[in-house]
Amino acid sequence: MPVESSSYAVLLCCMGNICRSPSAEGLLRAEAARLGLDGQLHVDSAGTHGYHAGEAPDARAQRHAQRRGVDLGSLRARQVEPADFERFDLILAMDRDNLQWLREACPPQLQHKLRLMMSFAPRAGTDEVPDPYYGGAEGFERVLDLLDQACAGLLGHVQAELQMRRRGAT
Repeated sequence: MPVESSSYAVLLCCMGNICRSPSAEGLLRAEAARLGLDGQLHVDSAGTHGYHAGEAPDARAQRHAQRRGVDLGSLRARQVEPADFERFDLILAMDRDNLQWLREACPPQLQHKLRLMMSFAPRAGTDEVPDPYYGGAEGFERVLDLLDQACAGLLGHVQAELQMRRRGAT
C-alpha cells in the first residue's frame, strides 16, 4: 500500500503490540479525527515480536483508554513485517530496545523512518514509554499521559509534512 502524497502513514511499535502501541494507535486516531486529519493520516501498530498476534489489546490497556474516551476493542496485535518499512512514512518505537530491533530489521536506505515515540514530546522528561504490563493501574495511566504528549507533537509534525506534500504537488 504505497502512501499517496495527500496522506501520511505512521506505524507505532512495542514488543507485543498489546499495551503501549495499541494505546498509542487509539489515542493518535482519536486526536487526528478531532483535528480533521483522519482521512489524511493512516495509523497502525505492530509488535517487534509475534507473541500476541491476533489478540486484542490487554484488558487493562483497553479499560484505561476507555476512561479517556478511546476504544481499543477492535484492534488486533500483529508483528512488524518487512513491507512495513516501505509502507510507512514514520515508524515509532516505544523504547530503545524495540528501536534497536527495528534498526536491525530495517533496510539501510529506510533507517531515516525510525524514531522513538517520545522524540515528539521533548519536555516529557523521558525518551521511552515504559512497559506497564507487569505493573498496576498507575503504569497504564502514565503510559497514556506520555502518549498524549507525544501524539500532540507527532500530529504537529504530520500536519507540517502534509502541508509540504501539498505544496510539492502543486
